[in-house]
Amino acid sequence: MPESMLRPSSGAAMSPPAELMERYQSGDAHSFRELYALVAPRLHRYLVTLTRSRALADDMLQLTFLKVHRARAAYVRGADPLPWIYSIARRTFIDEVRRDRGAILAAATETVPEVAADLMGVAADRDDETATDPELVGQAVDALATLPSQQREAIVLTKLEGKSVAEAAEIARTTSCAIKGRAHRGYVSLRSLLGARASRYAAASFCPDRT
Repeated sequence: MPESMLRPSSGAAMSPPAELMERYQSGDAHSFRELYALVAPRLHRYLVTLTRSRALADDMLQLTFLKVHRARAAYVRGADPLPWIYSIARRTFIDEVRRDRGAILAAATETVPEVAADLMGVAADRDDETATDPELVGQAVDALATLPSQQREAIVLTKLEGKSVAEAAEIARTTSCAIKGRAHRGYVSLRSLLGARASRYAAASFCPDRT
């Protein structure tokens, strides 16, 4: 896939993902650039959280979209392409872990810059202390990174990515009950790791609230 296809275009507002994917499936490369610009930033954040390495996430993001390009004929027209693309990204991560677990573990020691509070699920217009406290944000990010991968993924999908429980289950190829259970166990672990003051921040930021 030519690198130029991955460069987003500027100008008019983007079309809905399903419409972009349909047009791309019909051979419109411009629609693929728009789809990439729309999806890539959040998908990259998801991969950073899984890998705990920006360098690995960069590689997996490009590999994910290469797989999307190759599998575009399998896309079901009219369906939301985002769960399908996230599933490809998740499978790419799993395949890379199985292929080179040592590299994944080594890269996990990379220092990833702190993310802004709004990436943790806190509304941008909140003005309370925990919404803007960089120390608590850093603690929450560090604690999240220590969770088992399934719990971390459940919290990332339902809170950082804003997916419903059903959408998260589709991406993770499991049931809604399993996602709820993983997110709950992850949240309990976060409370234990973060302590009383920071756990109040976690309650607002991480506790799943969409079904």
